[in-house]
Amino acid sequence: MIKMQEPSTPWEIIHMDWVTGLPPGGNRSYNSCLVIFDSFSKTPIFLPCQMDDTAMDIALLIWKRVISWTGIFTKIISDRDPKFTSALCTNLFQLFGTKVSFSTAYHSQTDGLAV
Repeated sequence: MIKMQEPSTPWEIIHMDWVTGLPPGGNRSYNSCLVIFDSFSKTPIFLPCQMDDTAMDIALLIWKRVISWTGIFTKIISDRDPKFTSALCTNLFQLFGTKVSFSTAYHSQTDGLAV
């Protein structure tokens, strides 16, 4: 297995993935959760959302609830979910100067966090 780049500061490199199939909950009947995980501190952030949220909804959620608190990441590792590969997210992360790396679907070892 190829060793992933080691971060030197918190929130420099993050991993993003979905937890889906949750029972509806909250005032918006959330049925999924976006998990953002810091590679340096191993700190997770859990963002409740809906599976039918658009790429714009997810980008705004990340901006308001994560980037405003952590600052801009230098690298994001994620699966190839259409919301992450959309033109909106790709252009947004390019504007920030963030490198996006996509892991192989259903192959958790490629995300750098598997033990």
